[in-house]
Amino acid sequence: MKKFFLFTTPLLFFLLSAAKSNGQVNNPGTVVTTDASNQANNNVNNSVNNGLNNVANGVKGLFKKKKKMTHADSLQMMPQQQQANPNGAQPQATNPQESAPASANAQPAGGTSTGASLASYQNYDFVPGNNVLFEDEFTDDQSGEFPTHWNLKGGQAILNMVGPDKAFFLTDGNYVHVSPLMKNSSYLTGSFSVEYDDYGSEGYPAILAFHDASGSKSFTVTIKTGSAEFSGVSDFSAALPADIGGNNFTHKWHHVAVAFKNNQVKVYVDKYRVLLIPQVGIVPANLEIEGIGGQDKPIIFKNFKVADGVQFYMTGQKFTDAKLVTHGINFDVDKATIRPESMGTLNMVVRVMKDNPDIKFEVDGHTDNTGTDARNTTLSQQRADAVKAQLIVMGIDASRLTSKGFGDTKPIADNSTLEGKANNRRVEFVKI
Repeated sequence: MKKFFLFTTPLLFFLLSAAKSNGQVNNPGTVVTTDASNQANNNVNNSVNNGLNNVANGVKGLFKKKKKMTHADSLQMMPQQQQANPNGAQPQATNPQESAPASANAQPAGGTSTGASLASYQNYDFVPGNNVLFEDEFTDDQSGEFPTHWNLKGGQAILNMVGPDKAFFLTDGNYVHVSPLMKNSSYLTGSFSVEYDDYGSEGYPAILAFHDASGSKSFTVTIKTGSAEFSGVSDFSAALPADIGGNNFTHKWHHVAVAFKNNQVKVYVDKYRVLLIPQVGIVPANLEIEGIGGQDKPIIFKNFKVADGVQFYMTGQKFTDAKLVTHGINFDVDKATIRPESMGTLNMVVRVMKDNPDIKFEVDGHTDNTGTDARNTTLSQQRADAVKAQLIVMGIDASRLTSKGFGDTKPIADNSTLEGKANNRRVEFVKI
């Protein structure tokens, strides 16, 4: 992509220095170059929405950039087309139990989709890969620093706090590029999934870019205020459903999921499948997040995960394996609260049990080795119990299920690496 270089005024450096000397960063959308020891960021949850959307007029003008019009600029400025698209959003059944969307001015939460319920995801069919290649929740990093497990390929980016969670802010550059720091440059397989939580900013959107091994071919997925867009050998777009688009998109966390298999791409935003591309025409080898970063309206994301071994369909099959290992049932940090995006995996398990009415499962919870043995054992049991209870709510007879928590006693990967820990955090369904 064509890059344009931006020059910062001396007055900007003065403001940055003054902010640092004051030992306080009240607005993560303007100045995010804090010291790692600066505890003021922990209070950003009290003002993050005002900070992201209402920067003081005198400072805001300093961050306005004069750029030549790019293709990305034109896409952002174009009115959203509301025409029908056969490859676009899939209709979902209305659920009376669904929570009402949160206010546009609501405080960003630490979870994924604010106000989402498990019931509202009843038709969700995204199931991530069964082997985690990369996962980062930034637990090893300090706010105010560049995250350890990422590579900066252009522009500027930094970690900052949004509510109780650390998130990755792409703050400057046209374009800014960040990518997972991997040992092998061609780490994507012929079947993989990507998930992350995107904060709906009023600025330029995050672009998820996939490149082939040569770097000469790529395709991109872009989720923004009114639409989901795919650009590659052919271009596709679809309007976001009303309950997650427009004013319901900005100032909220949204769960984005992409699945690739057999040259086909499926794109999900929150509970909806918004794009289906039947023939991509490119074999991706690696990926990056890119876009036009801004100090006042940065690109913000968190909870980034890449996994291989995606299965698009698992119905009508005789289940003969000894167990089913899943990495798609997610929980709130240090809790047994099931996140709504887990419903894709839970729906798959329900289908397996309904297709195999004689099968019985022991639901086994497993953790990594973070925390004490006692806490991990308790937490894993609570999570196994929560999964069992949810399957019963979804129509599985209680007599077909038991549950057990093993803590970190049965690792399947090295707990010294991020991907190892991620693979050890799992829910297994063992035939009994």
